[in-house]
Amino acid sequence: MQEPDNHHSPEQDGAAMSNSPATTIPEPQVLQPGKIQRIALLDALRGLALVAMALYHFVWDLEFFGYVAAGTAGTGGWRLFARLIATSFLFLAGYSLVLGHAAKFRPQMFARRFARIAGAAALITVATWFAFPASFIFFGILHAIAAASLVGLLFLRLPAFVTFLAAAAAFIAPLYLRSPVFDIPALWWVGLSETVPRSNDYVPMLPWLAPFLAGLGTAQLLHPMLTSRRSAMESRGKPKLWIRLLAVGGRHSLAIYLIHQPLLIGLVYAFSLAVPAPALDAERAYRLDCEQACGLYSAGVSCGSFCRCTLARLKEQNLFDDLNLGKIDLTTDERVARIANQCTMDARSGD
Repeated sequence: MQEPDNHHSPEQDGAAMSNSPATTIPEPQVLQPGKIQRIALLDALRGLALVAMALYHFVWDLEFFGYVAAGTAGTGGWRLFARLIATSFLFLAGYSLVLGHAAKFRPQMFARRFARIAGAAALITVATWFAFPASFIFFGILHAIAAASLVGLLFLRLPAFVTFLAAAAAFIAPLYLRSPVFDIPALWWVGLSETVPRSNDYVPMLPWLAPFLAGLGTAQLLHPMLTSRRSAMESRGKPKLWIRLLAVGGRHSLAIYLIHQPLLIGLVYAFSLAVPAPALDAERAYRLDCEQACGLYSAGVSCGSFCRCTLARLKEQNLFDDLNLGKIDLTTDERVARIANQCTMDARSGD
């Protein structure tokens, strides 16, 4: 994802960290001052997050082509897994911002990195607009990292406790500040709309600024301790091979992010030509999709009851088959709207 800022410069009291051998990954190395180096630990952690992301996207691809049940990637443990992955990338991005500019803000380096991330985010938006026009990515993880990096500049010279307070405020803001004012598409990126827009990767500023600021604040606390213990972080040998491989991936995280999903979806598509996925049961697929959408967009409603109700009424009125064939527009058909409204009331009343 982000081309990380996990660098140290000569101005940082000779505390340059290396991606060369270290005894264990939690102990970054100290090299001679005068060179900009990377911290192997952060690269390896970012590489691990990339592996997790690729696994999640592989499951999403399997669902898209019908090899796993509809709704698998967006519900239950897989949904939590996706959120943990996004949290890890944002946390590491915030941590890296401090390491890149702790002693002195370097505007040219920041501008180049910001341009790469923002440019990649724009590329993702354009590509998904053509591939998935109904759920294209208008503010995904790369958009969030780019925007959070700008906000993070305001906290670079502030005390860590201020940064942590801001992180907590960002986390709880959607619980108290949602308003229909933010329902217009131009403000969806804020994250305070009452309805959640459809997107294959929606990472709005609130609450997702929180893990970025948490990483930034953590670096503000830990960086002085690491630089004051240089003698305890000297090289004692090479890290394990798998750690070095993860670090290599972490050093090229933006490129890997851009190419991994087209590669994975291409492989699954090629497999589907040889071994087509079994046909899904239409009613089961409807319930899974309905419950997933209900969980995102509806509050105070028993999604199981709502979806059972709508399915039964669609079948009663001979609308279910036409809906599956795409002959009914859910957004404009008054019959579907009446069914949804009635089932919403029934689900809230417990009938």
